[in-house]
Amino acid sequence: MIKNMDEHRVKSGKEILDDFFNTITVIEEVDVKIANSLNELYTQGKLTDKNVVNELQKIRQLNGNKN
Repeated sequence: MIKNMDEHRVKSGKEILDDFFNTITVIEEVDVKIANSLNELYTQGKLTDKNVVNELQKIRQLNGNKN
């Protein structure tokens, strides 16, 4: 018996990343601000280590932490 081909289709790396970043905000114990920032960087094609560090520093400053 042939099953639905979608059940056996292997997702591409981009599809896996798209799924992850589309659901990152609902992962238990993940900070929503950080998740939204990472999702935005990913969506814009700007997910680099430097941009992630800059976004984390911005969030830290907004939360009152200077260091």
